[in-house]
Amino acid sequence: MSPTPPAAAWYPDPTGRFQQRYWDGAQWTDNVATNGQTSLDPVGGAPRSLADDTVPVGTDSASRVQQQVAKATGAAGGTAGGGSLFTEPILVVNQKAKLIELTNQYAVYDQAGNQIAGVQEVGQSTAKKALRLLSNVDQFLTHKLEIKDLNGTVLLQLTRPAKIMKSTLVVSGPQGHEIGKIVQQNMIGKIRFGLEAGGEQLGSINAENWRAWNFSIADASGAEIARITKTWEGFAKTMFTTADNYVVQIHRPLEEPLRSLVVAAALSVDTALKQDARGLG
Repeated sequence: MSPTPPAAAWYPDPTGRFQQRYWDGAQWTDNVATNGQTSLDPVGGAPRSLADDTVPVGTDSASRVQQQVAKATGAAGGTAGGGSLFTEPILVVNQKAKLIELTNQYAVYDQAGNQIAGVQEVGQSTAKKALRLLSNVDQFLTHKLEIKDLNGTVLLQLTRPAKIMKSTLVVSGPQGHEIGKIVQQNMIGKIRFGLEAGGEQLGSINAENWRAWNFSIADASGAEIARITKTWEGFAKTMFTTADNYVVQIHRPLEEPLRSLVVAAALSVDTALKQDARGLG
């Protein structure tokens, strides 16, 4: 007589990547939890490191962030927001400066200079980091990012599968459900991406020059709803580090899923959408 399998329930994660993993009565599932926060993690996925669970802490002063806002918007700032990633009309995205980029990390601020979120690349193996160190193959590798608030709660998950020619960015919610996609539409000239959900194009991201430094984000009618402006970090820093800094202006409140797609685009424009030779789209 075969032994009775354990009842469906949460048990310690046998992979060691999370505190718990859900057993459905017959097999381990992709449902995992740590400190009460649930998410999805393929049973055979890459191991998580302690660094995956951190929230990148920015080092920029409030005055520097405010200067970036003023330079990008031509004013001291915009209408006050609600204090969260999805309610602020202006977001300042500053990448941590590194001589060599092995793990992408961004700090996200409101227009007053308060950090409200962080972007962390997750799921990288030691071999992948070594490959990034020894070669320029970022565009051919899969990149996974988590956007978290300062409490460590995952707000969005972004996956840019390995590409040969055009990029696609899959935008998912905290539990891993797909919200939509950001899909590259051309390779020559000013780069363009479509914002798609449920098989429908909801908008587009349009580079304003061939080097893809500044972007206009439009809705399905072509009306501009947001703008991404790169803030120049200085010649020396640009030449010798991989840091990129952006100011994102969202012109009006947006409904889901367009809002999440716009925020995802703003926070991944360099890390996940460009990811080619520096400065090229």
